[in-house]
Amino acid sequence: MKISIITVCYNSEATIERTIKSVLAQKNIDLEYLIIDGASKDGTLGIIKNYAKKNPCIHFVSEKDRGIYDAMNKGISMATGDVVG
Repeated sequence: MKISIITVCYNSEATIERTIKSVLAQKNIDLEYLIIDGASKDGTLGIIKNYAKKNPCIHFVSEKDRGIYDAMNKGISMATGDVVG
């Protein structure tokens, strides 16, 4: 069973690394990790790119959105897992 985890963020430089590490700490699952960034203006995108280079389960989008619900809906539309969280 494939599990899709979605994180939405904007200017989350202080917390995104801890979030990514927490998701990646899950073991023995078929994981798809989607990070939807709202075109952050701080160092958030650099952190995401660094982890995405090393982890093929991470997919991300960084673009302006219309708020948290729009970002979450983008993630849901990208998800291919049997379970989405």
